[in-house]
Amino acid sequence: MYSIRTYPLGWIQTNCYIVSNASKKCVVIDPGGNGEKLVKELTRLQLTPVAILLTHAHFDHVGAVEFVRTKWGIPLYLHKKEKDWLEDPMKNGSGHYAELPNITTNPADHLITEEGTLSFDDIHFQLLFTPGHSPGSITYVLVGENIAFVGDTLFKGSIGRTDLLGGNTQQLLDSIHQKLLPLEEDTICYSGHGEPTTIGAEIETNPFLNGFN
Repeated sequence: MYSIRTYPLGWIQTNCYIVSNASKKCVVIDPGGNGEKLVKELTRLQLTPVAILLTHAHFDHVGAVEFVRTKWGIPLYLHKKEKDWLEDPMKNGSGHYAELPNITTNPADHLITEEGTLSFDDIHFQLLFTPGHSPGSITYVLVGENIAFVGDTLFKGSIGRTDLLGGNTQQLLDSIHQKLLPLEEDTICYSGHGEPTTIGAEIETNPFLNGFN
């Protein structure tokens, strides 16, 4: 059994997810900001991070990467299509907003090149390549559980924006229809922003997905 904790962090309260197991090992997904706060919370919970996974490399998903990576000396995973975004504010988006500092972090330790599985201790993920919101967007599905971390690909009642660098609306819809909607209808989707939803609920009610069922 896994425990999943949600922490809205950073400039636009991006959801950071902590997936932990009975041995108190955990994986951190999209640590978007408030790094000191996040490290203190993980320490308080006596959790030991073993990896950081990014659904994509927009600035609001990466702001606390170095706090966590440095504290525990753990690897960072990102799709290869966004390998240079972490160091480039214009690509990760922070450079487009005068009110934000230029947000950068060091390169990823591991670049994901294909779908498959990733395992950390006894925490296992299936990787689904779901581009459209960004060219390297990844969905992480917990193996053996109907739980998916979908980043900014799918939201409750909505879908990701496609007006940023590398965004493509048709590609996004194809990713949702081909990779996400075939999951079990009771699969819980944890998005980059807002409340979780389920595949079944989005098939039934999401106005952007009319015509799937």
